[in-house]
Amino acid sequence: MRACIHRGSHQIGGSCVELEQDGKRLLLDLGLPLDAKVNDRDYLPGAVGLDGNDSTLLGILISHPHLDHYGLLAHVATTLPVGIGPAARRIIAAAQPFLEKVSAASALPAPGWDYQSGQSFDIGPFAVTPYLVDHSAYDAYAILIEAGGRRLFYSGDFRAHGRKGLLFDRLVAQPPASIDALLVEGSSLGRLDATGRFATEGDIEQWLLKTFRGARGLALVHTSMQNIDRVVSIFRAAKRSGRRLVIDLYGAAILAATGNAAIPQSDWPEVALYVPELQRRQIKGEGWFELLRQHSTHRIFRQHLEAASDRFALLFRPLHAPDLERAGCLDSAVYIYSQWEGYWAEPGMERLKAWLVRNGLTKVSIHTSGHASPPDLQAFVEALSPRTVVPIHSFFPERYPNLFPDANVTAHADGEWWEV
Repeated sequence: MRACIHRGSHQIGGSCVELEQDGKRLLLDLGLPLDAKVNDRDYLPGAVGLDGNDSTLLGILISHPHLDHYGLLAHVATTLPVGIGPAARRIIAAAQPFLEKVSAASALPAPGWDYQSGQSFDIGPFAVTPYLVDHSAYDAYAILIEAGGRRLFYSGDFRAHGRKGLLFDRLVAQPPASIDALLVEGSSLGRLDATGRFATEGDIEQWLLKTFRGARGLALVHTSMQNIDRVVSIFRAAKRSGRRLVIDLYGAAILAATGNAAIPQSDWPEVALYVPELQRRQIKGEGWFELLRQHSTHRIFRQHLEAASDRFALLFRPLHAPDLERAGCLDSAVYIYSQWEGYWAEPGMERLKAWLVRNGLTKVSIHTSGHASPPDLQAFVEALSPRTVVPIHSFFPERYPNLFPDANVTAHADGEWWEV
């Protein structure tokens, strides 16, 4: 089996790995680079047959539903089968109508393979086994590929400090054996030293709880609706502080798409649906009346926010801003930013920053990473004990030898083919 990292050997995001055995090929992830301004086909790796006319390319395996791992599916022939987690497939489909038409909205995975953790399936000469992992994207997987007597393990993105940390513990306690090449992410390198650890999702819940209890008005939490772990943390903190979680129709659709009855849903009594004006126009224009009806069990309106803003924790998105300003419910409100700080520095945030200043709101940051801390990376590599470790999804591949001193670290450049 041969492998080639098309993108990711020295950067975070835009991941894409190609595997070849007996003239047949698979892709692992097809991500949009994080620094891409638009989702353009120019970011596609060259000469891999993504137009559907090359029978040697058997399909694409997506590790998880983050755009930097699947976004370029928007430019791939729909005849190419795609493997992905079943809940991840549903979440991408549920989000699609709410996205801008010229964004990654069309990056819908084509029919193919729906992963079941630990259950293997064959694709031509390749045997594939997905492993459910803890990550900030719901339904994320590491993937074992076997072909030609060789075994390659692709970590995808993972961590050990989220709400599904037991998945990490289980994997390091019972790892797949005889791994020849381990492609392991290193997103935390450069952000933490070798002994540093990110806050846990439990820590996030506690910090949110303290902030909610200390706020005398509406609590606005600006987070990704698809970070389901974070939504659960916000829900739990809201409930413990006597607040009710408020979501919009997009959030309701995403939560329903998880298919998980243990995750907050729009019909839970502790959850309320508020549809901001901009979204109401979208519902009317697109005719989403049945979708709205499905999630309107506990719908509230602007007057409810006006009357009792201190009883709510709103999953905030910038489209809420005009409504909240008109409602006059921002006195004593608190704004909590719960996303990667890199997004805060983007030009598109300037309007939001001006809105915060205009309304006397100060940013409170409460967040943790979706990626493994260095000590967890070390435990992961030690448990899998691969013949060689290959850096991927990191800006600092040169730090791998020091982080894994007992491993055989072999870095490969983008575009370089090598034998597994």
